[in-house]
Amino acid sequence: MSATAARKRQAVRLALADRALEELPLFRLSDSASGDERGIQFTLPDGGRWRVLPSGDDRLPGTFDQDVYVELMHRYHDAGAPADGVLTFTLHAFLRGMGRRADGRTYEQLRSALVRLERTTLESSGAYYSADAGEKVDVRFSLLTSVVIERRRVTDADQLALFPTLAAGEPGVGRATLAPLIRGNIAARHTVPLSISTWLELPSPVARRLYRLLAVARAEGRSTWQLPLDRLAEQMPLMQRYPSHIARVLQPAHDMLVAAGAVRKAEVRQEDGRWVASYTL
Repeated sequence: MSATAARKRQAVRLALADRALEELPLFRLSDSASGDERGIQFTLPDGGRWRVLPSGDDRLPGTFDQDVYVELMHRYHDAGAPADGVLTFTLHAFLRGMGRRADGRTYEQLRSALVRLERTTLESSGAYYSADAGEKVDVRFSLLTSVVIERRRVTDADQLALFPTLAAGEPGVGRATLAPLIRGNIAARHTVPLSISTWLELPSPVARRLYRLLAVARAEGRSTWQLPLDRLAEQMPLMQRYPSHIARVLQPAHDMLVAAGAVRKAEVRQEDGRWVASYTL
């Protein structure tokens, strides 16, 4: 391999995500209060049912949580997919990897998101495919089985200024353990690759979710992907239900995806009196 090719390979930052999970809705695409936090429900064409259930008074995972999830998948891939699923990181480095500014507000957002991904219940009734079982299974699990965040002691924090490689505001170290089901699918290569550079080019949470769904279609060998507009809204999920409202939300995301080179063509149109979303990969 030439030095140029090696540099290009090193420059490609990938998140290798569980294909089964990418197909199912998990993150609300708005962090504003919806008035309904009872959960996300999704029914597959084959009758399988999927639910996302928040813990207690907590809200459903949202846009920031989606970014945290992709960074976790990126770090798991970069770490060589550790068998125990444990990822260790400083909160500062994690936020910078997400393309986020590291400050008091984002540190707290990250802590909350990690705990929420541990406590939110994902429930499959013949909806989630397990590579180990070789079929869609009935199971309840969470994305993370354990989250530990250790704040640095005050005496340690006082010493941080002596080390220029560390940020003075470094709040601590996090450890998160990825669920065995997800690790099993990744080990079995039931995955989709996500380009981190492309991800960071897409500022819209809607565009980022569409990018994840299109990655599934691409992994399945499709050159085009088309589905009823209302079906897409449920799979993302979007709160909008009228076709004109869904199309209005999707249009900026479509423009971003085309500009980023993630898709050649993206449009919403009517076919035989029915609204469809159509993508050329």
